[in-house]
Amino acid sequence: MPSRIEDHALLGDGETVALVDRTGAIDWLCWPRVDSEAVFCSLLGTEDHGFWRIAPLDANARVTRQYRDGTLVVETRFDTREGSIEVVDALAVTTADRHLVRLVRGLRGRVQVRSEFAVRLAYGLTVPWVTHQGTTVCATGGENRLVLRGPVPHAGRDFRSYADFEVREGEEVAFDLTYGLSYERVPEAIDVHQALQDTTAHWRAWIAQAKVNGPYGEVVLRSLLTLKALSNSRTGGIVAAATTSLPEQPGGTRNWDYRYCWLRDSTLTLLALLQTGFVDEARAWRDWLLRACAGSPVDMQIMYGVGGERLLPEWEADWLPGYDGARPVRIGNLASRQRQLDIFGEVADVMFQATVVGHKPDPEGLQRGLVLMRHVARIWREPDYGMWEVRGEPRHFTHSKVMAWVAVDRFVRLVEELGAQDIDLQPWRALCTEMHDWICEHCVDREGGHFVQHVGGRGLDASLLMLPLVGFLPPHDPRMVATVVAIERHLMQDGLVCRYITDPNVDGLPPGEGSFVACSFWLVDNLVLQGRVDEARALYERLLALCNDVGLLSEEYDPASGRMLGNFPQAFSHVGIVNSALNLQRVQGPAKQRAEKGAE
Repeated sequence: MPSRIEDHALLGDGETVALVDRTGAIDWLCWPRVDSEAVFCSLLGTEDHGFWRIAPLDANARVTRQYRDGTLVVETRFDTREGSIEVVDALAVTTADRHLVRLVRGLRGRVQVRSEFAVRLAYGLTVPWVTHQGTTVCATGGENRLVLRGPVPHAGRDFRSYADFEVREGEEVAFDLTYGLSYERVPEAIDVHQALQDTTAHWRAWIAQAKVNGPYGEVVLRSLLTLKALSNSRTGGIVAAATTSLPEQPGGTRNWDYRYCWLRDSTLTLLALLQTGFVDEARAWRDWLLRACAGSPVDMQIMYGVGGERLLPEWEADWLPGYDGARPVRIGNLASRQRQLDIFGEVADVMFQATVVGHKPDPEGLQRGLVLMRHVARIWREPDYGMWEVRGEPRHFTHSKVMAWVAVDRFVRLVEELGAQDIDLQPWRALCTEMHDWICEHCVDREGGHFVQHVGGRGLDASLLMLPLVGFLPPHDPRMVATVVAIERHLMQDGLVCRYITDPNVDGLPPGEGSFVACSFWLVDNLVLQGRVDEARALYERLLALCNDVGLLSEEYDPASGRMLGNFPQAFSHVGIVNSALNLQRVQGPAKQRAEKGAE
């Protein structure tokens, strides 16, 4: 059986991420980038697909763990009858090469420890050529080379490398795993202790910039560190999650690759970072966006690769059995070719919000915006696949239309904010009014008085909770009050919000999934705006209770089994933690501010 999704902690270095579980196994690591091929892939298969475990030989050891305060350095403690050890794990961030460092520290008595090392390249498909020279293990295959260094020798057996050693109180055993290209020089060894010290200082210096306080400060800081780990320090791109194909339904087929930069997810992440004082990230992402989307607005995609790559073909790794049997395992994402109108609104909104806090666009920015708005004016009446990326037929989704309205609204406000005199705003204000009237005419259920998922339907959708958050209508508007009530009545499962009632006729997929965590945070924000603060706080604290022992959340949650579902950790979920906390602890929270800026 695989480790539960919630049993994992996240490591990150600004270019890639790794997951380490409570048994001391690193079962997911893609090198050199988060969207590169995995070198440890047992998360989506078996141990034969690659992992590296350092743990006591005593399988009954008691396990506790924590992040080193203010960092992405994980400390896992194992207590046995004979003694206790701590394994400290980190992806080093201050070195020129790529290093995964692991330090075993003796805390009490003596403990027999095993390092079990199995590299598998190409998502577990390929066993590399492995050599053992003294205390160094070298694994080579194709363009990849991994070098494991430490003070104890590993021996090969059954296509794995093993090292058994004893650690006594006060002793330390340090391991350094380095990645490099097989046709270049072998990366130099590093001082593991110094790397841990430098990595700790790096993360603490970054998080010290956060403007966060209040009763939820600790969990917000952990979420900000998680969001930063999903950001690429070289390109400025922000991925939606660290993994691919963790299922949205146990054993199901709703398994997608989230290791790419969705414009929607990235902009929501940026809004959370902007609200907490991280303006440099906004500048880096804006630069990434301008590079990724350069060209005609007609060719603008909903997602890109970390470096701005446009071709993200979707294929299936049919040799992998999937997480707990959930197949297929998908690499790439076919939705990259979909039309989703909401991305124009998300991008325009974050550009406007960045300008409000002092990030003025470059001289060509408004002209690019004008070209984009002309494109939105041409296409906003057309159907799309919606923010949930349905694999059925395109429809006129309400949320998509609203976000198209947001695009034009924020462009108008951006021009006003900058005082630009060479752009005639009258036609754009008129278009805003036309779009708003059309949505209110065609997207409201006449019997229930609430908004619906798409024109011509009567179903509900949690994305409708975004309408007051982006300023489309005041939160106390009768249509929004009715929408919130209807969602509470029909889309809540055991007190948590589902995205929508799954229907193959709408999304083209088999029915069934867990509760989408971010949607419940949107309900928290709506309750705050409607003055139902006690209910909002109760729901928020219930959502916090879903976090694992190190403060991480996945995409979805299954109330029936009490298990996390979907890719992990998920940016959307941690954005919700940040924004809803700010909304609860201060009157002028992100939801209220974003809504008011759009409703002025």
